[in-house]
Amino acid sequence: MGVAAGPIRVVVAKPGLDGHDRGAKVIARALRDAGMEVIYTGLHQTPEQIVDTAIQEDADAIGLSILSGAHNTLFAKVIQLLKERDAEDIKVFGGGIIPEGDIAPLKELGVAEIFTPGATTASIVDWVRANVTQTAGA
Repeated sequence: MGVAAGPIRVVVAKPGLDGHDRGAKVIARALRDAGMEVIYTGLHQTPEQIVDTAIQEDADAIGLSILSGAHNTLFAKVIQLLKERDAEDIKVFGGGIIPEGDIAPLKELGVAEIFTPGATTASIVDWVRANVTQTAGA
């Protein structure tokens, strides 16, 4: 592949039927402003499309924005597909309207971090910097 010194690459995606992408765009812009490479997939992506994009783009992380209430199913599916495709080194994080009680089970599934609606873009950027390492060439 390449040298693992390039910018962190993050796929930002809006899975499912939820039509609100303002939050995802704000996060994408913040990560980009912080010097990361962001691949924004747009609305209504299936977990399969999201995982395909992440693998094709050699992404280090996937950020999912979910407001539709289908987070348990969607996160589980993305994690499962990454496992099946031997791409578990891609960290999955997410945000949106996710009830407090769902956060621990999602983390047990393998979601690296969940950001609730009060999270600042700075806190998300800091988390990605601290927790996501470039996997290119590994």
